[in-house]
Amino acid sequence: MPKPNTPHPSTATTLNTSGGQRSSLLRRDFLSSYPEDDDDSNSTTAHSHTPSHYVQSWVNSFRRDPGRRITPATVVHGVGSSKRSSTIAGGSSRGGGNSGGGGSSREEKERHIGGHYFDLHAANVNTANTQLSRELKGRHLQMIALGGTVGTGLFVVSGSTLTAGGPASMLLAYAFIGGMLYCTMQALGELAVAFPVAGSFSAYSTRFLDPALGFSMGWNYALQWLVCLPLEIIAGSMTVNYWREDIHRSVFVTVFLVAIVVINLVGVRGYGEAEFCFSILKVIAIIGFILLGCVINIGGFPDEGYIGGRYWKDPGAFNNGFKGFCTIFVAAAFAFTGIELVGLAAAEAINPRKSLPTAIKQVFWRITLFYLISLALVGLLVPYNHPDLLGAESFADASSSPFVIAIESAGIAILPGIMNAVILVAVVSVGNSAVFGSSRTLAALADQGQAPKIFGYVDRHGRPLISILIVSAFGLLGYLADLDQPSEVLNWLLAATGLSSIFTWASICLAHIRFRKAWAVQGRSLDELSYLSQAGVTGSWIGLFLNILVLIAQFWTAAWPIPPTLPDPDAVDEFSTAPEGARRVVPTVPTGNGSGVTINNQGDVVHNFFLQCSCVPIIVLFWAGYKIWFRTKVVRLEDIDLDTGRRKAGVVYWNSHSAGGGGGARARGLPVFSLSTKQELEWERERELRGMPRWKRVYRYLC
Repeated sequence: MPKPNTPHPSTATTLNTSGGQRSSLLRRDFLSSYPEDDDDSNSTTAHSHTPSHYVQSWVNSFRRDPGRRITPATVVHGVGSSKRSSTIAGGSSRGGGNSGGGGSSREEKERHIGGHYFDLHAANVNTANTQLSRELKGRHLQMIALGGTVGTGLFVVSGSTLTAGGPASMLLAYAFIGGMLYCTMQALGELAVAFPVAGSFSAYSTRFLDPALGFSMGWNYALQWLVCLPLEIIAGSMTVNYWREDIHRSVFVTVFLVAIVVINLVGVRGYGEAEFCFSILKVIAIIGFILLGCVINIGGFPDEGYIGGRYWKDPGAFNNGFKGFCTIFVAAAFAFTGIELVGLAAAEAINPRKSLPTAIKQVFWRITLFYLISLALVGLLVPYNHPDLLGAESFADASSSPFVIAIESAGIAILPGIMNAVILVAVVSVGNSAVFGSSRTLAALADQGQAPKIFGYVDRHGRPLISILIVSAFGLLGYLADLDQPSEVLNWLLAATGLSSIFTWASICLAHIRFRKAWAVQGRSLDELSYLSQAGVTGSWIGLFLNILVLIAQFWTAAWPIPPTLPDPDAVDEFSTAPEGARRVVPTVPTGNGSGVTINNQGDVVHNFFLQCSCVPIIVLFWAGYKIWFRTKVVRLEDIDLDTGRRKAGVVYWNSHSAGGGGGARARGLPVFSLSTKQELEWERERELRGMPRWKRVYRYLC
């Protein structure tokens, strides 16, 4: 067939495809219509290789490319009612939610409500027309989902959960939260595959629920990661003390902060590659610990024999009764924080329709392998009354990690150091994810007009530069590690965002429920969606209900905390491998986010309550203030925009980069195709599976 007249990538183009064969032909024709070299590749002069040229090129890389587009206007507005149709160029600007199409109607609305007007359609357009670079591959998304944010929540905070409720309560609580998050992530997967827009779940709250709720959830999520960055850096500096206590922590704070900032300034591809490597190390470490734990349990400690379920009998499988279980219930949710980042990364994936469902399926294996199996072994190897579990300097103190304690108790000299190194890698990985998650959320909020416009600045390499720099500046709080009492500072930093993840997960479930209702009300068929949640709408209701239960448990355990656990002095010689007097033991009340508060009187109880629940009034204040200012309402089902930014049938999606921005077909703005219907997508999957060996087909089915 003859080559089509291919427009420039910034020009809106829509093609109708009628099956996989025609898609292949069109793809081949489009690829052949582009030269292999850039337009100016043959006009290079000797002057272009001078040092000043490289400096100028480096400076230019931080500038915005006004013509850069990921998704053209016709794709964003391809289907929809006439009252919503407009073009990006003529109807709305990238200034944010308060600017957009409508002209005189917008001015009339502003006059009617006193000059404050939120343009919901413009917000949807801007998040769909993101300038972020789509460079994340399927393997990046899979490893981000599998182990991207596994850090102190699992390796260190699990020690406080073991102390609070015992091994059986810990296992049940983590399984309970794991089931809740399986439903939540399935809902997020369906939304993110259909709408791979900037901001992800905060944008879904704005679109499907209420702009005020989206504003509150977006800032809630951004603040969560803003606080997480210095905390993880402090945790890393404290972990290094395992080897060297004579060096000031500020030295390592500087090293970790610089490394994290450099990784994120490389671009989303650098973030993806870093997380791919970090996650592989964590996966290998967890599998190695599981194998080693089985050997230790069967072979016993050096001075003892077979262990088996000894510690489930003495001191026991449960501790502190039902309240101990509820305390773990809350702490387990903290350990899973960041599991939703894969949905945020969908906006920067090369092909989210293909890679994201696979990544979402990895969540099941993350829950099973990383949490349930490894923590079951921890409960077999470490008794909940082990004194080293009670002597943590703060939630970030890796010396109280039950993983390290289990290996130390076995008398293996080198492995505790290796496990601490893994914890160090995990801490840097979570810090890296903190910059990514917060910067992308801030940029999306700016695109919707819910944050200062400068936060949405994206340079020609697709980096939200200003947001990255602002988030990185919060990392300077890591120098608080040199304070004499860092734990109190850490507790109050955590207090501002302690329940952020719970609210985020609940909003995802609620947005999915509203999306499905709007889909049915507007007469759409589920066959138009390329990925459906395996848990369905019922799973989203279950996830929402369980998230509410977690919030109730948090309030209860915060108002009536578990009495402090006093370590048995006689137990030190039995369990502890540290020299006498080397560990400062402070009886504290374990809390949901892994921090601890010493309870001596009623004032300490009040102090503990505000530490654990201060996130709630912050979220309510953000929601109420925005709702009063802009007078937003819950979006009606028939008015919900189901088209802007959706991956629809037969549409060409452009990934346009500036000249010289990199090689490859995708970097030159070649089109990415989506097939026509869900049936054709199934045909494509069947063709792929038929050409695979049996073992790979089994793997693809499970993963």
